[in-house]
Amino acid sequence: MRFFFKTDYVQDIRLFRDKVDTFWYALLGLAVIALPLVLIALEEDYFIGEITWVFIYGICGLSLMVLVGFTGLVSLGHAAFLGIGAYAHAYFIQHGVPFSGAIVLAIIITTLAGILVGLPALRMTGIYLAIATLAFAIIIQEVFSRWESVTHGFAGMPVEKATVLGFSFEDDTAFYYLCLFFLVLALWLTKNLLRSPTGRAWIAIRDSEIAAQSMGVNLALYKTMAFAYSAGLMGMAGALFAHKIAYLAPDIFTVILSIQLLLLVIVGGLGSLHGAIFGAIFVALLPPTIAILRDYLPEAISRQPGLEAGIFGLILVLVILFEPLGIYGRWMKIKLYFSMFPMYKRATFKRQKSYMKSERLR
Repeated sequence: MRFFFKTDYVQDIRLFRDKVDTFWYALLGLAVIALPLVLIALEEDYFIGEITWVFIYGICGLSLMVLVGFTGLVSLGHAAFLGIGAYAHAYFIQHGVPFSGAIVLAIIITTLAGILVGLPALRMTGIYLAIATLAFAIIIQEVFSRWESVTHGFAGMPVEKATVLGFSFEDDTAFYYLCLFFLVLALWLTKNLLRSPTGRAWIAIRDSEIAAQSMGVNLALYKTMAFAYSAGLMGMAGALFAHKIAYLAPDIFTVILSIQLLLLVIVGGLGSLHGAIFGAIFVALLPPTIAILRDYLPEAISRQPGLEAGIFGLILVLVILFEPLGIYGRWMKIKLYFSMFPMYKRATFKRQKSYMKSERLR
């Protein structure tokens, strides 16, 4: 079993915990960079596009994880922010703005939208906040449908392939690396923000609003900042989403997509950046897996129109019942089991209910 001893305050603000973690993350980075070359050599180019979806959904997961996993604010309207970022980026691209300028403007617009949603929702928590964000998503979907001068309504809006500084990302492999760059950038920004006083304030609000307020945390300010940053990340994902899907329509950004994004962070593991990536892998790769399995299922089952949604819902229920910490929580338990073996005890992982005294005042 490897023990980690802290001997310096600098260790608390390092990007990686120690040299061992640095080595494994560097190895993972090399593997991700080399993966498209391996797939091309194996003539499995199709999977490059599917893994690109993992990167885009990973940014979406980071966005929602900041709000739900680290601040404790439930949102059912993040598909609206994804749509705002996608439509804004596509609109600016069509009007001659270069890629870098268009994505910055899309992020700014979605950040402002996050502030507008966050301000009225400051006094709401739990189910009431979820309903408010759900109403916002429905309103934005109607805007996408009716504002035809910008979104082209149900006729749809074609999106050109990304071009950065004269270099075209039309090829799947090139776009793969572009999405990987933005995912790494989002991870780096979020990791550093969570180690800052702002991130610690978000976590304090999640654990207990009353205790956080008694420690001098401005709830209104930090909740608004959480909504703004979360929406901004979703705007970045929306810009990449627009190029990947190549054709935008209002019926893409539905409440079902918002629920899938919420499913992503719950299944991946709340309160963890790793969980956002694990959840992205699950959400991005489950639909093609179901499509492949349809060929092996009985015809009466494989032709059911709601098969995919039903499996998503079943998995969500099972995760909530049997593994509330998600995929990353299960991975941590496996690591701890092998590190403690043979001294492992079942009671180590027994779930216990504990409440802070300040929570009893509610």
